[in-house]
Amino acid sequence: MRQYETMYILKPELDTEQVSALVAKYQSLVTEHGGQLDQVQEIGKRRLAYEIDHHREGFYVLMQFSTDTDVTQELERVMRIEDNVLRYMTVRLGE
Repeated sequence: MRQYETMYILKPELDTEQVSALVAKYQSLVTEHGGQLDQVQEIGKRRLAYEIDHHREGFYVLMQFSTDTDVTQELERVMRIEDNVLRYMTVRLGE
């Protein structure tokens, strides 16, 4: 298993329940496919460096996990489909 880190930015107008539901959705997606969560940080609402889809702020979440490569592809596919995710990036740790 390899270690990965995914940072994703959610739309700022989401309330706390919607943010919690999305975070839980992505956590369960990793664990259901045999991955192990190491750390999840809800960093909170921050100002973006540049405007994304007419948004000046975003809700940042950092998720570190250990899993196989196919799980990261599935996670990014689901995030790409979700309208409430502004941006996401997954990197492999330890390189």
